[in-house]
Amino acid sequence: MSIFADPRWGEALGHLPDYLGNHVRVSVAALALGLLVSLPLAIIARHRPVMRGALLGLASIVQTVPGLALLALFYPLLLALAALSLSWFGVGFSAFGFLPAVLALALYSMLPVLRNTITGLQGVDAAILEAAQGVGMTPRQSLFTVELPLALPVMMAGIRTSAVWVIGTATLSTPIGQTSLGNYIFAGLQTQNWVFVLFGCVAAAVLALLVDQLLALIENGLRNRSRFRATLGSVGIAALVVATPNLVRPQTNYIIGAKTFAEQYVLSALMAQRLKAAGLLATKREGLGSNVIFEALAADDIDFYIDYSGTLWANQFHRTDIKPRQELVAELKTILAKQNITLLGELGFENAYALVMPRKRAEQLGIRTVADLASRAANMSIAGDYEFFSRPEWAALRRAYGLSFRGQRQMQPDFMYAAVASGEVDVIAGYTSDGLIAKYDLVTLGDPRHAIPPYDAIVLLAPKRTNDEALRKSLTELLGKIDIATMREANLRASGNDAASSPDAVAQWLWEKVGRK
Repeated sequence: MSIFADPRWGEALGHLPDYLGNHVRVSVAALALGLLVSLPLAIIARHRPVMRGALLGLASIVQTVPGLALLALFYPLLLALAALSLSWFGVGFSAFGFLPAVLALALYSMLPVLRNTITGLQGVDAAILEAAQGVGMTPRQSLFTVELPLALPVMMAGIRTSAVWVIGTATLSTPIGQTSLGNYIFAGLQTQNWVFVLFGCVAAAVLALLVDQLLALIENGLRNRSRFRATLGSVGIAALVVATPNLVRPQTNYIIGAKTFAEQYVLSALMAQRLKAAGLLATKREGLGSNVIFEALAADDIDFYIDYSGTLWANQFHRTDIKPRQELVAELKTILAKQNITLLGELGFENAYALVMPRKRAEQLGIRTVADLASRAANMSIAGDYEFFSRPEWAALRRAYGLSFRGQRQMQPDFMYAAVASGEVDVIAGYTSDGLIAKYDLVTLGDPRHAIPPYDAIVLLAPKRTNDEALRKSLTELLGKIDIATMREANLRASGNDAASSPDAVAQWLWEKVGRK
């Protein structure tokens, strides 16, 4: 079957109005804000060497910060400002998704606009400026009637560069809750849906090229004094700005959060399907980091999601004591209630971090537990997901067992299993509910010193949904229904590379398995 006959292309097209509309909306807003700030600053700084150097230096520093890091940094900053605003003035705002994305992308857009505007204005012939002064023009008249028109083609080149940068970098805004074409890429990487990855990359590239060519038409018209070309390009940009955001689907009743790995995509799809069956509309915000998703829930920016008791215990509340499973969940429920967050219940399985090795290698070396591993770790390498080595669980393992590996690597979660199975790394920090453990004949190492807490999958509701009986009823039918064997099989199905492995398809299969219980 040809790749283009794959039914996942149809699924990708179905998401396009939502993803593209939101991508254009955030890109246009960021570029407009960047221009609004950059152009006046460049004009003011053109005759001030110190200010000019400082502006270009700061803008250059911003460019050295990776786009994903810059986007992520704005979320906690805005979250703190939102809390202060609510405390001091009684007015809050959402720090999730659109606002941090716009502010970070606006900063990212500034360097080419500043540099080209200053260069264009400084490139105006001094004789022309003297002539303007000689005919009695004021500095303001000279700027708007002589300098800016002559510098405009160079300025437009900077705006073109800025627009392409913003559109490309906007794909990285998914982890902070902003829907964009990056949703295709992040979801595709986590679920090994290469159709989604390809679709997202191509869609972002086509959008960037289209905007660049329309701006080039305007630039060409200004340079050659062709009013027709400049007008045609301007109309094209205006049509894109006006029409595309209108493709965004209307707001739904509920927003479901999901983290950055395949199991979360499957479970968020399952919850969306159960709400739909109850006549409730929901949309998903997927690919969110552990801290971002919890703060978004606490701030009512999402309505509910599935977390893990150990993640909250160790990572969110910084607890180092380990308690029995039910006692830990009960105490978590009390802690969360103080923040008006509802722990609705447990799904029935545990997805804990565990150190994982190939079964055959572990048997050859006589390694059954992390304690057995400790004496050999100095000659081994370990891989973990993007969060693991900065999480308290890793610190707890090192303290409890004195672990010290030769090297450590970070990988996209699904790739870790193939890497350890092929010998590229010796050990990985895997997940106990992952079906790839059986697929690659791997074994999880025991934790006799209980460095890692229990990780029961639990449903959390936002403060505003505490008394939402319709939502509670829809989600309660999932509680206690999903055992570890069923979840492993679901995760294994989701690791495939066909239409049956999509999160929606696997979620439907999962409900068929557990709905009869």
